Amino acid sequence: MDLSTKYLGFTLPHPLMPGASPLADSLDGVKRLEDAGAPAIILRSLFEEQITREDSGMVHDLSVDEPSDAAGIAQFPEPGDFTFDPDHYLEHVRRVKAAVGVPVIASLNGTARASWLSSAKQIEEAGADAIELNIYHVPTDARETGAEVERRLLDAVRHVKWAVSIPVAVKLSPFFSSISNLAAELDALRADGLVLFNRFYQPDVDPDMLVAVPRLHLSSPDELLLRVRWLAILYGRVEASLAATGGVRDSVDAVKAIMAGAQAVQVVAVLLTRGPEYLVEMRRGLARWLEQHEYDSVRQVQGCVSLMHHPNAEAFERGNYMRILQSWRPRVTPPPINRHD
Repeated sequence: MDLSTKYLGFTLPHPLMPGASPLADSLDGVKRLEDAGAPAIILRSLFEEQITREDSGMVHDLSVDEPSDAAGIAQFPEPGDFTFDPDHYLEHVRRVKAAVGVPVIASLNGTARASWLSSAKQIEEAGADAIELNIYHVPTDARETGAEVERRLLDAVRHVKWAVSIPVAVKLSPFFSSISNLAAELDALRADGLVLFNRFYQPDVDPDMLVAVPRLHLSSPDELLLRVRWLAILYGRVEASLAATGGVRDSVDAVKAIMAGAQAVQVVAVLLTRGPEYLVEMRRGLARWLEQHEYDSVRQVQGCVSLMHHPNAEAFERGNYMRILQSWRPRVTPPPINRHD
């Protein structure tokens, strides 16, 4: 069975790729991933705030000397809370690249301000084979338009693509007004890959203490449906590689993403809970499913349920929406048994 796929220009033995997580924070963890068959290693992000704080003592545009910004700055982790500072991150890239024989994909996470993007060149020089650019920005300023939010993202990608020669994947949020148009704009900038989607972690509220409480919840299979939908819409309409991330817990979930159009399927939550070795079982499950359904390769099923096979994708989406709304039926509860009959 041929499980090979192409992602970011790399020919990979299979599409099941461990996503960015603490599993790759140590060389032992990285080796466990490679031994389990990881086709590439994705490192956790270096954050914009780490870079700007180290360079200027500031977080974003907030100076630590301004009392009015103290509450905002207090929300940011302390420098010692991060696994790697910028220098150690570059050293980690070098060590991982020397330790494994698969592509190493580093990650930058920020809000699209240009000052920190110069780190992309340093990451390339440290030996990374590609960069995943994770633009995480929640626009809270009502004066900032959707067009301005998109322009900042596009400017960041343009800057990084100009600075480096290695492939650049862009991890997108699902909350843009027109993901299709934004994907086309990124494609025009020659973004090498689109990763669907970034998870916007939601803080909880402690009603007794009157504070927001950050809590990390791992993804669930329900989250996969949004990824599958947009993979199916974008497949065949952009030249960039497509990857799914979020909600993939087993080989059948991976099949769904691949059928929608994913060339790579990033897996995190299940590897954190079951260990890197579960990747072996997922790969076997993928091969087993393809064999049982009489497919010869992964590429044979990639995009087979995408909307490129429908001449009017908007009509398909609208019709599917209305069918789902009409599909609900009340659950019929059987009458109770009368034991005196």
